[in-house]
Amino acid sequence: MAIPNPPPPPPPPQTVCLKATLRSRRTLAWKWKTESQSLETKDYQTMIGGGKIRLNRWQQAAVAVGSAVGALLDPRRADLIAALGETTGKPAFERVLERMKKSPEGRAVLLERPRVISAQVGHAWDLPANTFGAAYARFMGSRNFSPDDRPPVRFMETEELAYVAMRAREVHDFWHTLFALPTNLIGESALKVIEFEQMHLPMCLMSVVGGTARFTEKQRKLFFQHYFPWAIRAGMQSTDLMCVYYEKHFQEDLEDVRRKWGITTAPAVPNQNVP
Repeated sequence: MAIPNPPPPPPPPQTVCLKATLRSRRTLAWKWKTESQSLETKDYQTMIGGGKIRLNRWQQAAVAVGSAVGALLDPRRADLIAALGETTGKPAFERVLERMKKSPEGRAVLLERPRVISAQVGHAWDLPANTFGAAYARFMGSRNFSPDDRPPVRFMETEELAYVAMRAREVHDFWHTLFALPTNLIGESALKVIEFEQMHLPMCLMSVVGGTARFTEKQRKLFFQHYFPWAIRAGMQSTDLMCVYYEKHFQEDLEDVRRKWGITTAPAVPNQNVP
């Protein structure tokens, strides 16, 4: 008796990566909004705390030191920066969690647990140009960024803290959009100052120290004369940004939400040809 041939393997899921080869807005938006079904249905535990690793204090210290050294050597290692934030930031995340519980909008975020992933924010491409959502989509699209590229949370002890840590990680690009900060070394360092003022995460302070150590003399002068004092004021004067349900404000005018949340945009400085 002849043995039938096995059925062909199923096709691989569509990729969600916004490849650097994409250039047109239409193609980029389509790729952003047509992610694979596997991402939409991926188990919550897999995306937040699914690979949870329990560490004792000595192990936490070792991971923190190793991550700090690795991140200084290669600031592009988002996984090391994330590990540093988690292993040194538990008290700060606990305080953020308590503040969110006391805020009506923060409680809604904790209850519904929105994710900043393509499946949930891809509609921002279709919003009017003046809206916060459209500004965020332009920010991401112009840089070929994907909201799905954030590393998972691994070192938080509870699911609630894991979500807060992931939320802090995922709203980072919302803050770039709102404060009109670039993604170069100066812009990232300035945003870390704001994040420290908002959340008091040790990782943010260490990132500023590490980032400024890599500045050229011209960059250092520009940062400390213009961006650093502005970032301190901006972080202190704005509302508690971890308690904002950003996705529910996508359709609002960008300048309106900036005023509502007390946000002042990055200073306009003379063009000094600083990268």
